[in-house]
Amino acid sequence: MRRMIPSTLSLIAFEAAARHQSFSRAAEELCHTQSAIGRQIGALEAMVGLKLFHRAKRRVTLTEAGHAYWQQVRAYLGNLEADTLDLIARQGKGGKIELAVLPTFATQWLIPRLASFTGAHPDVVINLATRTRPFLFEDTGFDAAIHFGDPVWPGARVEYLFGEEVVPVCSPALLAGRPAGYFARHPARLAELALLHQSTRLDAWRDWFRVHTGALEAETRNMRTGHQFELFSMLVQAAICGMGVALVPRFLVQDALDQGRLLVPVEPGLRGTKAYYLVFPENRADAPLLLAFRDWLQRETLAYRAQADGWPAQTPAPAKRRTRRAGSVTPAAAAPGRARRSTSSPA
Repeated sequence: MRRMIPSTLSLIAFEAAARHQSFSRAAEELCHTQSAIGRQIGALEAMVGLKLFHRAKRRVTLTEAGHAYWQQVRAYLGNLEADTLDLIARQGKGGKIELAVLPTFATQWLIPRLASFTGAHPDVVINLATRTRPFLFEDTGFDAAIHFGDPVWPGARVEYLFGEEVVPVCSPALLAGRPAGYFARHPARLAELALLHQSTRLDAWRDWFRVHTGALEAETRNMRTGHQFELFSMLVQAAICGMGVALVPRFLVQDALDQGRLLVPVEPGLRGTKAYYLVFPENRADAPLLLAFRDWLQRETLAYRAQADGWPAQTPAPAKRRTRRAGSVTPAAAAPGRARRSTSSPA
């Protein structure tokens, strides 16, 4: 059966005419005659069975269907051009990995370590793009993704990287004038400061106060008031600038803690039941390049878990599906006295 795919010439002519809203300007760009552009677009309209342009005297405008189709064609031609230029540049050597990442995780954890992979594989190109929610791999050009949440992703293999511990952090300037241990001895006093929130973890502070001050304290205070930020990078910067106290994964702020730009007024942190995972399609599980990246990433995360305070060095057994009330907090087996918290958000 013949496939319903227009000629590339017709698509290029249509994209240029739609972008310029002019057949004549499209003809100039492509070094064709205006009539040639018109014939290509006419053939495309005949194939799809509807008008893509409104034609009025010397002026053309896209129809509603034409505008929607133009956006799709523009993306298709852009990807085709990028893939062709990549193939020419590599001359059949090395390869490319398209990786979807959580933005703050990428900048604070992945990218600082990535040079060791690219150094060992100099012919491999790593392209990073942000995605904060699960997606269908077949609808995108991604080869793999870094995911935070539960080990569930339809049609994909999910491999554990590490969990997270969230801690309250603030600028040292916010503690000026208060005696040493002011918050550490009485964690409930932390509510005296402005509470900063990650917009998809609005119950995080409630969980933290429940563990550190008791259920009554957590339920009687309104823990959702305060400034909200979509990304952890925004939240961390707000804390550094003295806007209030933020609850963030420790590994995302370790540099700022080491440099003295932030401090943790109350320990211990909370250990979450969710974790970071490498996700890739089942049908790509044996791809050599992806396996090389997977093996490198597992070595990096194994070393990280070994050196992180209280985290097990071994990979945990595959998670079993269990029903747990959202936002529940349970003790952390690896660190007595600490707690686990259920969260899900873009990093």
